[in-house]
Amino acid sequence: MNFDLTEEQQLLKDSVTRLLADRYSFENRKTFQASPDGWSRDLWRQYAEIGLLGVAFSEADGGFGGGPVETMLISEAFGKALALEPYLATIVLAGGLIRRGGDAEQRAALIPSIASGELLLAFAHAERQSGHDLFDVGASAKKDGASFVLNGEKGLVLHGDCADKLIVSARSAGARRDKAGIGLFLVDAKADGVSRRGYPTQDGMRAAEVTLTNVRVEPKDVLAANGDALPLIERIVDEAIAASSAEAVGAMSEALDMTVDYLKTRKQFGVPIGSFQALQHRASDMVVALEQARSMMMLATMMSAEENAAERRKAISAAKVQIGRSARFIGQQSIQLHGGIGMTMEYKLGHLFKRLTMIDILFGDADYHLERLSKSDGLIG
Repeated sequence: MNFDLTEEQQLLKDSVTRLLADRYSFENRKTFQASPDGWSRDLWRQYAEIGLLGVAFSEADGGFGGGPVETMLISEAFGKALALEPYLATIVLAGGLIRRGGDAEQRAALIPSIASGELLLAFAHAERQSGHDLFDVGASAKKDGASFVLNGEKGLVLHGDCADKLIVSARSAGARRDKAGIGLFLVDAKADGVSRRGYPTQDGMRAAEVTLTNVRVEPKDVLAANGDALPLIERIVDEAIAASSAEAVGAMSEALDMTVDYLKTRKQFGVPIGSFQALQHRASDMVVALEQARSMMMLATMMSAEENAAERRKAISAAKVQIGRSARFIGQQSIQLHGGIGMTMEYKLGHLFKRLTMIDILFGDADYHLERLSKSDGLIG
């Protein structure tokens, strides 16, 4: 199998890497994080100008016709820079639901605005009791003529505090943990009955708690009303796991580079500590863990487009297990080899470790996916 990038993919990688190198120093990141949004709208517009926000969508819908590999390249660069912008929330999660679940009119109305950076979206799905079970949905969608009325609460809505519109999962039939009966509804974030409480997460990103009280949704804003939205949600979450795996690999790569540089410059007993064989062995183990994670990132990227849901889910879970294990190992080793400076707020490394920890937890940690993989007879069953 040929893993070389095409000319267009290499140009995309070079463009985003160059932009982030120019604009996303650690000091700049602290400035972005301190802004009201917690990220840079100016950079978001630049992402749109160089095509990053339209890559995932087809040309017929107003995008640039990219696929999982292009999303991987962008996400890996964002992970290395610790980018704060709502790419995962708007493009991968909510944008993915529209790309795969919206009808022609909905795609035509929304995707060009997403690609141009004018429209921000968030996926409001998780609930307090649901854990990592995507089918556990208690929010209700009651039919009222041709419309629906939504009630319920959603938690940890990634970048939900700045979104212009929310894609909300709600139950139109069945009991709370039934796999059937779940619908998807597009809701204006400022609509009557919608309240949001935004907050920073531990890794410096943003999220929101969302409450829906008698929120009316017209037929044109219904993505899936027949209670059959769960397979679509599972597929988009698998794509999001693949993207976040690439982000984790980018963050791990940056942590390793910083650690190797530190070993070369920090002196003890008059020599660089990188000359000590024991520390060389630990750095070598970090390289092995990174390459294991990179291999599974590539598997997740390729399998995220797999139509067979069972096979796709096994590959995604296997990748999540390795990404989580490698992230913990590289993060811990990086901190230990740096010493106390590694955990200071003024140094990038500790922030990388925080982000890696949150990526491990997002959509189920390594232990959760190892259990899920074991129940499906393993990756090769």
